[in-house]
Amino acid sequence: MKIKSRTTRSALQHNFQNLKVSAAKPAPILLGIGVLLAAMAAAVKYNTKKAERDNPPEGKFIDVDGARLHYLEKGTGDPLVLIHGNGTLAADYQISTVFDQAARDHRVIAFDRPGYGYSDRPSKTVWTASAQAALLHKALQQLGIERPIVVAHSWGTLVAISLALEQPQFVRSLVLLSGYYYPTPRLDVLFAAPMAIPLIGPLMRYTISPLVGRLIWPLAVRKLFTPTDQPARFKHRFPMWMALRPAQLQANAGDGVMMIPEAIRLCDRYRELKMPVTIMAGAGDLLALPKLHSKRLHEDIAHSKLIIVPGVGHMVHQVAPEEVMEAIKTISMQSDAKQDDAKSAAFVAGYVTA
Repeated sequence: MKIKSRTTRSALQHNFQNLKVSAAKPAPILLGIGVLLAAMAAAVKYNTKKAERDNPPEGKFIDVDGARLHYLEKGTGDPLVLIHGNGTLAADYQISTVFDQAARDHRVIAFDRPGYGYSDRPSKTVWTASAQAALLHKALQQLGIERPIVVAHSWGTLVAISLALEQPQFVRSLVLLSGYYYPTPRLDVLFAAPMAIPLIGPLMRYTISPLVGRLIWPLAVRKLFTPTDQPARFKHRFPMWMALRPAQLQANAGDGVMMIPEAIRLCDRYRELKMPVTIMAGAGDLLALPKLHSKRLHEDIAHSKLIIVPGVGHMVHQVAPEEVMEAIKTISMQSDAKQDDAKSAAFVAGYVTA
């Protein structure tokens, strides 16, 4: 009995020691993960501060409904508003030269949309395209802007269309570039979605996501510009780390998640647009295929003008700024003629009534 008891006790002690060793094994792993996350967070913080130091705000700020918006302004004349797409900022139009070219004949306003560049994105608001459009409308009113031509690119086209639908008397005309208008599957939405999830999202945005974004940046840019190379001015001037900051990644993820629902909400209303509309896209666009979006929108808006630029991808304003400027010039003249016709009709009606 004593021998058996000793054997049992020895076996129990051996098992207990094994359990202690097993329990201790995860500790170094967890410690290593913690150190790695801390190192990534430090790298992200350093690059974020450096990006903001190298790219200070060039424009002005305006406070609207508790949100502080940053915007660029230049020129005089009839107002023209530029709305950028997802993942970028107002400076995108400066780099493309569209901003400066348009300022020769227009008072040009280009906003950093909520959460992008140096604009706030208050968490209390669900930032749908309509919510962003409402905020920009109030900001434009505060700036004394009336009846602007609105030019928008990519995700920004949903904001521009929302503005035109909700404020049809305010928007003079639309120039829509490389837009996403109808609900179609998007892999980038799936990749962006985790960054919008509470708890998980902040952890990713402040550690691994910006660094992964930096690694895949060349591939992402190649897809944006295919079938052409990125212009030298974009390669050298676009502030990559401004786009990879945690706050901007949050806005990017939030807008990405809203993309398909917003297209579903808006697509049955496109026929309500009565102002002049020009739809432009690159024939080689891999993000918003023209056949599924721009050409279909042209069919839904019977009076619209469709321009498909050959040999160009999603970044049509970067690769073909002269074509964009020609579209703006044409629609500006078209809007002027429409206004003159309306004034003449009103005069005749008043004369006949008298």
